[in-house]
Amino acid sequence: MYIIKLNAIDSTNSYLKGLVSVAIPKDFTVVVTESQTDGRGQRGAKWHAQSGKNLTASVFKRLSLYPVSDQFYISMVVSLSIYKALSGFNIPKLSIKWPNDILSADTKICGVLIENVIKKNNIQGSIIGFGLNVNQKEFYNLPKASSMSLITGHVYNKDEILSEVLKQLQIYFKLLASKNFAEIKTEYEDLLFRKNKPSTFQTNECTQFSGIIQGVTESGQLCVWTEDDIIKTFDLKEVKLLY
Repeated sequence: MYIIKLNAIDSTNSYLKGLVSVAIPKDFTVVVTESQTDGRGQRGAKWHAQSGKNLTASVFKRLSLYPVSDQFYISMVVSLSIYKALSGFNIPKLSIKWPNDILSADTKICGVLIENVIKKNNIQGSIIGFGLNVNQKEFYNLPKASSMSLITGHVYNKDEILSEVLKQLQIYFKLLASKNFAEIKTEYEDLLFRKNKPSTFQTNECTQFSGIIQGVTESGQLCVWTEDDIIKTFDLKEVKLLY
C-alpha cells in the first residue's frame, strides 16, 4: 500500500487519473487530501467539504481481466467496505442509498465516485473516490447532509478511519476476486436504504411516482415494484429516490 498525502488539490480522483495516464499505479495506491477544491460526485454533482474536517481520498485498485459487464460489483464492494468500516465506529442506523451513498438514518455522510480504467472491454483498475463527512459541524444549504461527529458527538481521528476503510476494501476485494457474487449482492441488497418500503421517485423528466425498492440487477439497475403492480428497472440517470 502506497499513501500520498496532500494539503490541497483539485480532486483526488483527477490526481490518480494523472498517474494512470503515465503508468498503472501500484495496487492500493491511495491519495488523501486536507482540502479538495473541485470534488466531484454522482450525476456530475460537486462535492463540498470543509478543509481539514473530513476524509477525502481516492484509492487505485488493480484488477486483472475484469469484465466491464460486472463493474457494478465493484460499486457494491466499495459501498459494503465503507459501511463495514463505519459500523466499527458505532455510527447508528447505517444504510446504502443506491447506488453507493452511505447514510445514517436519512442523512448522507459519505459519497462515492468510481471511475474505471478500461482497455479492450476489460477493467484494468478502478479509481475509487470517497468523501466522508467526519468532524464537520455545519452544512449550509445541504439539509440531507450530516457527519460522524454531528451524529455521535465525538471527534474522530481521520487516519484511523482511513485505515479501517482500507482494511475493509482489501477484505471485500478478496471476496470479489473469489467470485462470491451472490454473497456480495445479497449483503448489498439487505442494506439498501428504504428497501421494501413505499417511497417516492422522480424521473429525469421530473415526473414523480410511488414504488417499493426490491433490489438491483446484476448490472446495477434499481428494481422498483411500481403502482401498476409490475417491477421496473432503472439506470442511475433515469430515476432519483426522493424519500
